[in-house]
Amino acid sequence: MNKNQKIILFGGIGAIVCLVALVIVLIISNAKRTEQVNAAREETENLRLANDRLLLTNEFNQLNADFNQYEDQQIYLKNDSLVQKYNEARLKVEGLLTELNQEKKSNAANRKRIKELESEIATLKGIVKHYLEEIKRLGEENEGLRKEIKQVTQRNQQLSSQVTQATSKNEELTQTVKLAKKLNITGLSLHAYNKKGKAEKNITKARQLGVSFIVSPNNTASPGMKDFYVRILSPEGALLSGGGSFQIDGSTVAATAHRQMEYANEELSVSVYWDVNTTLTPGDYTVEVFADGYRLASRHFTMKK
Repeated sequence: MNKNQKIILFGGIGAIVCLVALVIVLIISNAKRTEQVNAAREETENLRLANDRLLLTNEFNQLNADFNQYEDQQIYLKNDSLVQKYNEARLKVEGLLTELNQEKKSNAANRKRIKELESEIATLKGIVKHYLEEIKRLGEENEGLRKEIKQVTQRNQQLSSQVTQATSKNEELTQTVKLAKKLNITGLSLHAYNKKGKAEKNITKARQLGVSFIVSPNNTASPGMKDFYVRILSPEGALLSGGGSFQIDGSTVAATAHRQMEYANEELSVSVYWDVNTTLTPGDYTVEVFADGYRLASRHFTMKK
């Protein structure tokens, strides 16, 4: 083999070696690139799954917050079936989230859990939506009832006020009728008499006191026998007693003297006498006249010595 042939032979071998080396380099480079692409793809998938898990977790927490916000309004519901359904679905979602956070398997297994979570959270959304609609509906019904109760209460207050006014009016009319039936007297006087039955100016010598008055005509008053009671109070405020007692305003009151006379709705002159049974002193004497449960008159008289 001549020199040129050797050069060609070794040159060809060198070229083949270089070509093989290049192929090996290319194969190794491509394998690394493929590995990097797969790693990047897996990292991207992991990030996407992590993001999906975070979004689902946040969505679940928000649903819980929305539901718990109206927890104190469960009393509006006629039964707790919605609450029971929600709690059952919530427990299932919590279990799936726990499994997903602990999942060490392939991304395919993670994706399966995420799909299940999406389905369960969609169920939760429906329950929460129905729950809030039910609360809103019942709340509106209660508001309507409150307004109706308020209107009824106001109406009752108006009726009560009207009844009170009517009662007061009736009481006024009753009182007016009673007052109309009350006897009226005029000319009330107090006189002292000595032992001879003559008028006595010196009160200390009086043996009898006489109270006189005139009953005016009154067609509204009931005719018939009338008991006229007289009370005489001394200047010291003591009642000159001896005339029994009578009833007025539910109380028993002592009298100085009394006289029964027939009243025919015409003018009637009445005189009532009291025999002195104690020492009388000069001063102001108070005379009161009563009949039919009314005090007809009260006057003061100055009796001198």
